[in-house]
Amino acid sequence: MGLSRVRAVFFDLDNTLIDTAGASRKGMLELIKLLQSKYHYKEEAEIICNKVQVKLSKECFHPSNTCITDLRTSHWEEAIQETKGGAANRKLAEECYFLWKSTRLHMTLAEEVKAMLTELRKEVRLLLLTNGERQTQREKIEACACQSYFDAIVVGGEQKEEKPAPSIFYYSCDLLGVQPGDCVMVGDTLETNIQGDLNAGLKATVWINKNGTVPLKSSPTPHYTVSSVLELPALLHSIDCKVSVSA
Repeated sequence: MGLSRVRAVFFDLDNTLIDTAGASRKGMLELIKLLQSKYHYKEEAEIICNKVQVKLSKECFHPSNTCITDLRTSHWEEAIQETKGGAANRKLAEECYFLWKSTRLHMTLAEEVKAMLTELRKEVRLLLLTNGERQTQREKIEACACQSYFDAIVVGGEQKEEKPAPSIFYYSCDLLGVQPGDCVMVGDTLETNIQGDLNAGLKATVWINKNGTVPLKSSPTPHYTVSSVLELPALLHSIDCKVSVSA
């Protein structure tokens, strides 16, 4: 991994710095309340939300074909029709989508995360590197007001390729004026954040494994694993100390 000290840290956004999964769950709970209280659905409300969750997990977005609002409204429309039958109800689908979205966007950076980023930025350059459709990711970034904590922000949906493609990592390095061997990637997803880091030859990978998940044998192997992003400063100090000893 070379002998240079860490000069830059790339952070993933979703479920690394902000609790996107938790925010989505809150959105779904609000939808269940709406469907049960306003439309008198019973167990169908939870079934519909579960169907939408599956559709979101399998989502393939092509900007040239549709907009994200239309696509995700269609998820709700299809789930309602599959569960209740009858004619498609686009108006109800739109109501569901916008309530889920507005509830989900109540995202914040925890105060201790803000403090960590502020202190780290005194020592290294920071870049936010997030996969996802442009509008969706920019709305999250705006909602959690994280722009001021980073030297640069890169959204996969605005690039030719997303993580784990090496090109987006090289582009990020160029933005900061650093080499891949100067950088550390921090993220919660082995297949994108960690594999991408390995593909691009960054100095080190740090996997955020909050739930103690046991990875598949076929999964990429991170250089370091922590249970919280707040463990990162001490880890970076350890990495730099190893470099100093090696040098």
